[in-house]
Amino acid sequence: MTDLLTLVGVHTHIGRYHILQGVDFAVPEGQTTMLLGRNGAGKTSTLRTIIGLWQASAGHISLDGQRIEKSATPDIARLGVGYVPESMAVFSDLSVKENLVLGARDGPLDDTRLNWIFGFFPALKRFWLSRAGSLSGGQKQMLSIARAIVEPRKLLLIDEPTKGLAPAIVVALIECLAEIKRRGATILLVEQNFHAARELGDTVLVMDNGKIVHRGEMAALAADVALQEHLLGLSLETHQ
Repeated sequence: MTDLLTLVGVHTHIGRYHILQGVDFAVPEGQTTMLLGRNGAGKTSTLRTIIGLWQASAGHISLDGQRIEKSATPDIARLGVGYVPESMAVFSDLSVKENLVLGARDGPLDDTRLNWIFGFFPALKRFWLSRAGSLSGGQKQMLSIARAIVEPRKLLLIDEPTKGLAPAIVVALIECLAEIKRRGATILLVEQNFHAARELGDTVLVMDNGKIVHRGEMAALAADVALQEHLLGLSLETHQ
């Protein structure tokens, strides 16, 4: 199996804080890799370092064999990397349509792909010309994800997409991400919802104190409550 993304000895410093402390892992092409860990373990920092929002202070990051640890965020995005931050970041003063136009780097919006997205997130069609700032939290999350997938991406970095969402929206989101995976996308997903992690994850990485402390099959971790409690401090069933 080919690894699309590889991190080797990655360190990240933010001011005087040593956030990532020698992170090593690979993300297999065409799979969904879950990145789990306690709060403050370094999961969000890892995604931000990969996408170039934070600069790695040491180590190598390779995307499809190309080194990117010194690249700017727009250049990494142009290589086919989509990023969905935890903050549900949208351009509040722009319409839903305008937000998606900004995500379509390769040209005009594709109607077939838009209709596919609307099938999962019908609210985006209903509020097509509305200001993104007027959307609910769940609708903003839908828009943030839709912007990342409005064109096919080589790699998707997604940070806790189900956080704070209603159960019905979570179900639609899981179905959407599962379909994206079936279409061949590679996903690195930070998630605390057990159902989502179990349904979507092929492989799993667990972080603690800025390092990877466990790697393996998601199904194996989902079946081992004792290992979950050892690595995460609680069983995944209690954190959904």
